[in-house]
Amino acid sequence: MKNSNVIYMIVALIIVWGCDSNKIYTNVDEMVNDAKKKVQAITVEELKVKIDSMEMFNLIDVRIKSEHNHGYIPSAINIPRGTLEFKLVNKKYWENEGLYMPSKDEEYILYCKKGSRSVLAAESLLKLGYKNVKYIDGGFKKWEMTYPLLQEKNLEAESGHQAEEVGGC
Repeated sequence: MKNSNVIYMIVALIIVWGCDSNKIYTNVDEMVNDAKKKVQAITVEELKVKIDSMEMFNLIDVRIKSEHNHGYIPSAINIPRGTLEFKLVNKKYWENEGLYMPSKDEEYILYCKKGSRSVLAAESLLKLGYKNVKYIDGGFKKWEMTYPLLQEKNLEAESGHQAEEVGGC
């Protein structure tokens, strides 16, 4: 009798664990909120302390290039979310950027416009075995509002400002 109860409990646990990985979301907000449970957030104030203390970490802007060029956090490297997983492990990519290829054990801090894309990207990196991945709560908008003078731009690459709004998240 006891053995059959144990077997039922094991089967139930396997079903519950298996269902979570195949969860179907009714909207993207559910998916983002689920990812936030798995990924550590960092505030812009905490990031500023890390920058000021010259801590070593990889700051990655996962927005598309046109968004990045209109304003980004100093020292950030732009790797759009759509190519992130592929470029991070590509030694040639890092060589072309003039940088060393970081290891999976290093700290990664990701950001996008408001935080949603970066939390999904960070969750993806955790699934790939990256150990210390965070996202900036509130994204670049929070940084821009908190530290309006601490950003860089590369408008020459865009031939001026574009009115296009991309990925409002």
